[in-house]
Amino acid sequence: MIIIPAIDIKGGKCVRLEQGLMNKETIFSDNPEEMALQWKRKGARRLHIVDLDGAVYGKPVNKKAIKKILDTISIPVELGGGIRDLDTIQEYIDLGIDQIIIGTIAYKNPHLVEMACKRYPDKIIVSIDSKDNYVSVEGWTEPTSITAIDLAKKFEDMGIAAFIYTDIKRDGMRSGPNIDGIREFSKSIHVEVIAAGGISSIKDIEDLLSLENDGVSGIITGRALYDGLINLEEAIDIIEKGRY
Repeated sequence: MIIIPAIDIKGGKCVRLEQGLMNKETIFSDNPEEMALQWKRKGARRLHIVDLDGAVYGKPVNKKAIKKILDTISIPVELGGGIRDLDTIQEYIDLGIDQIIIGTIAYKNPHLVEMACKRYPDKIIVSIDSKDNYVSVEGWTEPTSITAIDLAKKFEDMGIAAFIYTDIKRDGMRSGPNIDGIREFSKSIHVEVIAAGGISSIKDIEDLLSLENDGVSGIITGRALYDGLINLEEAIDIIEKGRY
């Protein structure tokens, strides 16, 4: 299991949102590449980047800021937001992105996920954003009638690298992760799960570490790192030593 710091980009800046609401943002840096370098220096082995504007508009918007991050650090980066076709996936892989996160289009066009997995083995992550157990898409603005687990089961045999499971109600709220929901999701499928949403303390890290045997291989955290509620080096130490 690894800790993956999140860098959400809106208008070229590093921000965090509350429950994915674009009008409820906190700006943490005008230079996302500086934040990326800070997390790398503190021991991060991977970064999670989201083009928030891209997620809303359905196409890449903050490519310039993303390129600056890739030019600044050498650790792997997973990227999501506005990735809706194979050409965009190829463009980002050529840019140096390690793994591509597909969210909305996975729900709307499952065949694209299948094609992407065949063309880019081990490069595709499917992001499932859940609110009251049901999937939301289009930057969390559009609810659906399918449960997170039912959607995941459509993709688990396609060869994806992992699922990202986010509880929208917890995201950015510093209220703790939905441990029961994450456990149920990860136990229901046989693909690795990266947990996100509400992770705001070392205790949350410890609680999630107990789900490693259930298939949880990563923890994405953002706001708690920026607010100083989680010390990245301490969190990494807990994960690596497996101590409580």
